[in-house]
This record gives sequence, C-alpha cells and structure tokens, in this order.
Amino acid sequence: MRHTTDIERESSPAAAPQQRSRLREYARLMRLDRPIGIWLLLWPVLWALWISADGHPDERLFVIFVLGTFVMRSAGCVINDFADREFDPHVRRTADRPLATQSVSPAEALGLFAVLALIALALVIPLNRPTQVLALIGGVLAVTYPFLKRFFSLPQAYLGAAFGWSVPMAFAAQTGSVPPEAWALFLSVVLWTTAYDTMYAMVDREDDLVIGIRSSAILFGRSDRLIVAALQAGALGGLALVGWMSSLGRWYWVGLLAATVLAVHQQLLIRYREPAACFRAFLNNNLFGFVVFAGIVLDYVFRS
Repeated sequence: MRHTTDIERESSPAAAPQQRSRLREYARLMRLDRPIGIWLLLWPVLWALWISADGHPDERLFVIFVLGTFVMRSAGCVINDFADREFDPHVRRTADRPLATQSVSPAEALGLFAVLALIALALVIPLNRPTQVLALIGGVLAVTYPFLKRFFSLPQAYLGAAFGWSVPMAFAAQTGSVPPEAWALFLSVVLWTTAYDTMYAMVDREDDLVIGIRSSAILFGRSDRLIVAALQAGALGGLALVGWMSSLGRWYWVGLLAATVLAVHQQLLIRYREPAACFRAFLNNNLFGFVVFAGIVLDYVFRS
C-alpha cells in the first residue's frame, strides 16, 4: 500500500521538471525537434490532395491527412529508433538519440509507438473503405522499413514506397478510386525519395560500413552521384507525366523548372561526397517539394 508521503513526493513541485524532461525525450524520439521529415512526407500528400480535387480539396480530408502525416512520421521515427537501438550508439549522427543514450527505455518506446498507432487508426476510421485498405498497407510499409536495413541493400526504395503511399490514399479518399495519374505520382515520389534519402545515406556511409547497415549509398558505390541524378531525372519526368495527364498548365511547369534547378544544385553539393554538403543537399529537398506544390496551387488559382 502506498503511503501519503509517496503520493506527495510524486505530486511535489520537484517532480514537475522531471516530467517535463521525460516529455522532451519523447518529443526527441518522435523527432519533433527536426521537422524536415514531416515536410518531406507532407509535400506528396499536398500534391495528391490538390490534384485529385482539381485544386479544391475537401477541408475535412485536408485536416485528417495533415494530422495523419504528423502522427505516422512520429510513429515511424519511434519504431526506427527501436529497431536501430543497438546500432545508433556507433554512428556519429545518431549517437545522441534517446534510445541510444538510454534516456528512454525500449519498453517506453514501444508504448509511445502503440499510442501513436492508435491515434493513426482513429484518423482512418472516418475515411472510405478503399482508403482504409490502403492505410493498412501503408502501416505495414512504415513498420517494416526499419528492419529491412539488416538484409535489403536498397532500403531507400522501400522507404520511398512508404513515403509515397499517401498518394493513392489521398486519391482514394477524395475520389473513391486510384486513377493512372495517381500511380504515376506515386512512382515519382518513390524515385524522388530514393534520391534524397541516398544523399542522406551518403552522410553515414563510413559508419554504416563498419556496423553492417545496408544502404543505397553503399550499394551504388562510386556511381552514387550518377544514379542519384538518374533518380532525380526519373522523378522530374514522372512529375511531368502527371502534369500532362492532369492537364496542368504553365504555373505547374514553372514549378517543375524551379525543381529542376534545385536538383542541379543538389548535384553540385554532393559532387565531392563531403558529409556536411550531402546533408545540405538532403535538406534542400524540402524546397523542391515546396516549389512543386506552389506550381500546383498557382495553376489551379489562376485557371479559376
């Protein structure tokens, strides 16, 4: 039986800083201090919502998908760090993560993941049946990705599928079907994600070789820049195909031109494979996603 003094100790002012510290560690585990991942996930969602609705997405769906992106990215980070908890202490970039430093226990991480998964499930319930089925597949992709790095040499492509799965979901939620342009956009996102996550993997290549983690940066070797350029070209070509299939106009093509300039800039950044420059190239993809979205929005605004 708990004594009164125990309860007083737990509810005392001195306990408040400790509770805030725990919340900060949970926030770090969800990468709330590094929102770049949320934006990179969100841009394809916004592209798909606007195109599928001819520039006028349903407000309720907009809120659900934005919240869902935030929740699933957070859940993905938690399960990724749980899967990598034995590896992260040996990688310079990840050595200070909460599970790596043991400031959060594996059990706490799994509990947090379960809470986030339940929130994501609640967000899917109001959506139509095709979207719910697609969401189940997307959940499997998100949960299994972190474990593929042990044996799959191209996990970045699998991550691209996980990141891009919001595209057919958005079309299904908005229209009840997944037309060909949705799959063209999905493939464009897969190629784009594989390109920028390879830049990210180039930062960790030396550490990953030591600890046995597989990545596209290791698989591509000295051909990495060339293959990343091919992936970028494929993504831009796919986006051009989407523009043609969706009858998008001049503002969309202006956005794609700006994205092309950014892709060239990223190639210049990674030309010497210097880790800090590769990381800047990775971050620059947030701007890539924005200019494509700006082109979509402006095209619909000025045609109406």
